[in-house]
Amino acid sequence: MKRSLLILLVCPLMLLACSSKPAHYKVKVKAEYPHDSKAYTQGLFWHNGTLYESTGLNGHSSMRTVDLQTGKVLSRIDFSRKYFAEGSTVLGDRLYILTWQEHVAFIYDAKTLKYLKTYSYPREGWGLTTDGKSLIASDGSSRIYFLSPDFKLERTIDVKADGRAISWLNELEYIDGKIWANVYTTDTILIINPKDGAVEALIDCRGLLPDKLRTAETDVLNGIAHNPADGRIYLTGKNWKRLYEVELVK
Repeated sequence: MKRSLLILLVCPLMLLACSSKPAHYKVKVKAEYPHDSKAYTQGLFWHNGTLYESTGLNGHSSMRTVDLQTGKVLSRIDFSRKYFAEGSTVLGDRLYILTWQEHVAFIYDAKTLKYLKTYSYPREGWGLTTDGKSLIASDGSSRIYFLSPDFKLERTIDVKADGRAISWLNELEYIDGKIWANVYTTDTILIINPKDGAVEALIDCRGLLPDKLRTAETDVLNGIAHNPADGRIYLTGKNWKRLYEVELVK
């Protein structure tokens, strides 16, 4: 999630390998598009035919709408360098944006990107999505939080595979009744049951971005966007040069 974060953990891939329960998938690239290689992707989603992306790092954090075909930024909000922007989503007519350690969540009008208000946020902000009723957030742990539109806690789930907690949940996307979650520092995406936190599938995304497109600035896989208009799924990463439309294969 953060360049300076030192992580000592058991690899989620190793944990999941111990379980015979989750299904296992790989991704097949159906199409690829330009992506801003300076975009440290934190949140990625579609809303009403528009692709939204939030980016992080102090002094570089932004919220933008993007043209899929060209990667061009169509509109943009830049944040003060004291803020490290994180996950984002639209619920109703409001755009929600978390910050990492500043304990602030910003609210904008989803259509005009006009600032509306700021909420105090009690934990680290990582990923954010919605099921159309609640905000769904991660904080880098194995726990996922369901929140009201005014950030009141409704319930939590603990994400587990074969009884083992899977931590470092990062960017989130709600797809066909399930929560998809990037696992930070890995090329792994989990498909999670939102009722009980059970990991129902593991998606292996290794090799998605080829070595020839990697530079010293290229960072980890992060960014899942589902377009409800056509069911297509898109993946990218922090400072990646490409955004990919993918499908799952066995």
